Amino acid sequence: MKLDLLDIPRVETITKDEFLKHYFRPQKPVVIERFIEDWPAYNKWNLDYMKEVAGNITVPLYDNRPVDYKDGFNEPHAQMKMSEYVDLLKREPTKYRIFLWNILKEVPQLQEDFDFPDFGLKLMKGLPMLFFGGEDSYTFMHYDIDLANIFHFHFEGKKQCILFDQGQSEHLYKIPHSLIVREDIDFANPDFNKWPALKNAKGHVANLEHGNVLYIPEGYWHYMRYITPGFSMSLRAIARNPINFGKAVYNLVVMRNYDNMMRRIKGQKWIDWKNEQAILRTHRKQGIT
Repeated sequence: MKLDLLDIPRVETITKDEFLKHYFRPQKPVVIERFIEDWPAYNKWNLDYMKEVAGNITVPLYDNRPVDYKDGFNEPHAQMKMSEYVDLLKREPTKYRIFLWNILKEVPQLQEDFDFPDFGLKLMKGLPMLFFGGEDSYTFMHYDIDLANIFHFHFEGKKQCILFDQGQSEHLYKIPHSLIVREDIDFANPDFNKWPALKNAKGHVANLEHGNVLYIPEGYWHYMRYITPGFSMSLRAIARNPINFGKAVYNLVVMRNYDNMMRRIKGQKWIDWKNEQAILRTHRKQGIT
């Protein structure tokens, strides 16, 4: 048995009006296959180029270890020179990923290689973020703290993306007071005996290749797996739905600070309690005993 996933619609290119009508207003994902072929980045951006322009920069690395109470918010697990990291990606599979790397701060010249497209949404120009991963590395299923509209531009290699809207949260074993689900769920090959509520989850899937753009609507859960080594850039626009905007403010002002406080007070017991509650609450809502 597999997850109930629909293929995300794909278009070669799209106008602003088409995007707003068919995807943004109904909050549906889409893959745009040939939208950035006029960007210098389309021909220049690959792992070797990133090694050339950023090789001496020390980059933060993350892997798939479970959350520990001592970890700060988005605290990296390791560091490495970019040149060494690219060599590692090309040499062998690795779980180390670069997550939320702000290229404007680190390598300003990369800004010359791309534009901020007019999708009819005001993109946050100070927050273009890069994400790198090795073969078969992945991010945990999560949604972004600000519930932003995300445009995910993929470069080099292949990447699989699984999405769920917020309405599917009750099936996903969401961790209370956080933005993730149980970290021991393998969304590439889920164990439905262990995680029976996943049988009821209805989501979306797409494979991305070089030059593809994935639109991820506000607050969508997303799981990203690198089929081959590669990297992506995300541009974002704030949540336009008032409910989602309110949730974003709550997450940033209340939820994050409360969770950090409870980690300091209770330590690993807080993490363990949240993981247990994810199962109990999900099964209670689903009537699973």
